[in-house]
Amino acid sequence: MNLSQYRHIYFLGIGGIGMSAIARWFLAKGFEVAGYDRTPTPLTQKLIEEGAQIHFEDDVNLIPASFLENKAKTLVVLTPAVPANHTERQYLQEQGYTIMKRSQVLGLLTADQYLIAVAGTHGKTTTSSMVAHLLQHANVSTSAFLGGISTNLGSNLLLPHEEEERALAVVEADEFDRSFLTLHPDIAIVTSTDPDHLDIYGEKEALVESFKQFVSQIKPNGFLLLNHTADQSLKTSVHPSVQVITYGLEHEELAAGPIKIADGSMKFSAKGRNFALPETALQVPGFHNVENAVAAAQAVSLVGLTPYQIQKGIEAYNGVKRRFERVWGKNGKVYLDDYAHHPREIEAFLKSVRALYPAQKLRVIFQPHLFTRTRDFLDGFAESLSLADEVWLLDIYPARELPIEGVTSELIYHKIEGPVKRILHKKDVLPALEKDLDFAVLATVGAGDIDTLVPGIKHLLEERAHVLE
Repeated sequence: MNLSQYRHIYFLGIGGIGMSAIARWFLAKGFEVAGYDRTPTPLTQKLIEEGAQIHFEDDVNLIPASFLENKAKTLVVLTPAVPANHTERQYLQEQGYTIMKRSQVLGLLTADQYLIAVAGTHGKTTTSSMVAHLLQHANVSTSAFLGGISTNLGSNLLLPHEEEERALAVVEADEFDRSFLTLHPDIAIVTSTDPDHLDIYGEKEALVESFKQFVSQIKPNGFLLLNHTADQSLKTSVHPSVQVITYGLEHEELAAGPIKIADGSMKFSAKGRNFALPETALQVPGFHNVENAVAAAQAVSLVGLTPYQIQKGIEAYNGVKRRFERVWGKNGKVYLDDYAHHPREIEAFLKSVRALYPAQKLRVIFQPHLFTRTRDFLDGFAESLSLADEVWLLDIYPARELPIEGVTSELIYHKIEGPVKRILHKKDVLPALEKDLDFAVLATVGAGDIDTLVPGIKHLLEERAHVLE
């Protein structure tokens, strides 16, 4: 398919982080872009400012006339989060519009480029943003489609130099709904294959099979960078000419040297395939982020960056919004925000927090994401959250799901051992914090709408800073 045959691009679910990156690409290329989303957000407001026409009611009459009058020139991009009974979706299907999933469009946009794809049930957003940043920092013409807002780029999209359309491409390869199977990378990074999205896959074995199919699509003479914790059977699925490099913090072919924690940064060196990285300071904390940085460093080394360029790029990297984000700090107190929503992610985040702020009282406010994920990983959530001194549990954020009888935050609550714990509604968090500021480190954690609390919590802490002294 040639995307140039279309002039109007309509997005069902335009406010999603992956959808919005593609919408931005079409806007930058001069297409007319419009779309529907359920609720307005800062991201949809930014898209409107950039030229997209967006509405928030499921109403065919709100689709711009130019889209309705030019069916042959209109492409509809769909996210799986939009249900089959959605009125606009049904209308566009019945009228015979060309409809493609977001993943299919992403596959078309990157088909002719040298592609670095980052997959994994967690770690892929940070790692892909690192790869994109390192290339951009070294002035390598790069396009990137990310699953988070890069602090350095100020966006989830990076466009190549105007004169170099056939640039390198970096994408976050999403395993949800098997979306990453539209991609054929030259370099693939797999950060993890821990069970997740079992509402889609049913069991871990089916998830691993999907990852095997993904790595089997690495182009001949390409590379697979495989985290040492991921399922090692993936190695058997690649083309015989693909080189496999296993990475981790130690004892791997690609590994970090001794890690030092100083002034909130992680200092490390690394050795990999045909490159060695001198001691480098990563300003985004977390042992898992050192692993991510090592993988990103190896990937960009394979496309020609020097150790000096990589070192300077890592030291200039400022992270991704809501990934170990330091929101506020004063008088020895700190407030962090993180997107972690899987037990392994929460464990990695909290262990790194403990290493950075040893012996400090840690309060975690956690919003579970999805009823199925809560049900499937109940023991893991309880175990990882037990690393905190105090846990405040919010109601489950449903996202695309309907409630499951008997599945509530109380299930996690009763299994948490050790920390002081309580359950409260999201609307009660700020009043509760006003009455109880007894913590040294505060962290909001989750992938739902808990991020809407962040500005209010930050404002409260700034106003009450004198109380925290």
